[in-house]
Amino acid sequence: MAQPETASQPRMIAISSGKGGVGKSTVTANIAVAMTEAGLSVGVVDADIYGPSIPRMLGITSEKPAMTPDQKIVPAKAHGVKVISMGMLSDDDKPAILRGPMVTKYLQMFVRQVDWGALDVLLLDLPPGTGDIQLTLAQAFPLSGAVVVSTPQDVSLKIARRGLRMMEQVNVPILGVIENMSGFTCPSCGTVTHIFHQGGGEAIAGELGVPFLGKVPLDPNVVDCGDEGRPLVTAAPTSPAAEAYRGIAAALADTGGGAGGIATPFVWSLADGPGKPASAPSGSEGPPDRLAALDCDEAALLLRWADGAEQRLTARDLRLACPCAQCRDEVTRERLLDPESVPLDLRITKIWSVGNYALGIAFSDGHDTGIYTFKALRGMQGTELEDV
Repeated sequence: MAQPETASQPRMIAISSGKGGVGKSTVTANIAVAMTEAGLSVGVVDADIYGPSIPRMLGITSEKPAMTPDQKIVPAKAHGVKVISMGMLSDDDKPAILRGPMVTKYLQMFVRQVDWGALDVLLLDLPPGTGDIQLTLAQAFPLSGAVVVSTPQDVSLKIARRGLRMMEQVNVPILGVIENMSGFTCPSCGTVTHIFHQGGGEAIAGELGVPFLGKVPLDPNVVDCGDEGRPLVTAAPTSPAAEAYRGIAAALADTGGGAGGIATPFVWSLADGPGKPASAPSGSEGPPDRLAALDCDEAALLLRWADGAEQRLTARDLRLACPCAQCRDEVTRERLLDPESVPLDLRITKIWSVGNYALGIAFSDGHDTGIYTFKALRGMQGTELEDV
């Protein structure tokens, strides 16, 4: 099973949306340029493998990227922003016909096998929805936070709520909501017309208790600028939309510091010793399912949570509670694993982080496919894990 390598990471912020057509990629491109103008070193991963659009919006040519001597991809650079995208690896009219496992490999490559250099922020422009790509990124990388882009119309807001809930379930901090296409300002008379209603983004942010990052009005120049590879923040720097982008970029520059739990990512091989994650700073507080410290002896996993509670979970109990498809029926959740097949002297051999929300555990019997969510681990006191 492929497992993440321990490495220093920039703040990784996912820009997401529940549905397509809300202008998420336009928002991502302009926020990235605005952050660069403010002095940050910024990279963008165009994670929309099937419909990449970031290269066009930033004016990046379709030339194949170069490789470094150690076989890392050299990202393209435009307007001070480093970019990697499927659009740089294939022709404009060539579709990416890929199954899920190949999409996962490309996403891993776009983050880990690109010569990013020193970055302050890495923005991930996600495709719409709450599917495989979103889950892969949440599991593979310790995202510092997520931003949800919506339009003011009711149907977009309802779907955006699903995106917010999905990120919450995998312990990705919600950095805020952006209301795009928030009113159209007439270039002649200045009259604002609210085509898709108004105030919905701010209302949903208040309802869910997350920050409202701002409203971006419709601008007639945004289409031409996107087609010509000139972000609005540079092409029309004094426009209301450009000012809104800068305000959002400034707000995000001060957030996204991580979940505040144990240091991630990590891979701890108990036989070799190295890789044990650093504990959260003493005095840290947080929700009950935020893991503050992790240890392991020969027979059990030792956990300390942000509220001070401690647990000792034996290796055999963890193995019997494995929620993977080999050990549990995916529909009924009934256990398929025969308890008699699990040795009494079972040991934990390796532990690794799964995003911000779970642990992967390998056992001495060779099993290593279970994902143990923090929420499920916390609820395991004398009971079996339930998949979340």
